[in-house]
Amino acid sequence: MRDYVETLWAMLRARFEPLRRNPEAGYSTETVLVTALLVVLALAAIALIAAAVTTKAGGIKL
Repeated sequence: MRDYVETLWAMLRARFEPLRRNPEAGYSTETVLVTALLVVLALAAIALIAAAVTTKAGGIKL
């Protein structure tokens, strides 16, 4: 188990080393996270609007 953890730690250090040398390299990750947050907020807004429209439509008497 210890070898597995040491290997995992070494892989993580190797992946983060380019980010330490070039701080601007992480910009795309930040952009992806902000975009994902905006998508989640948009889906929540669509769900709320759909629920409101469905409720109103269900209240219409023909």
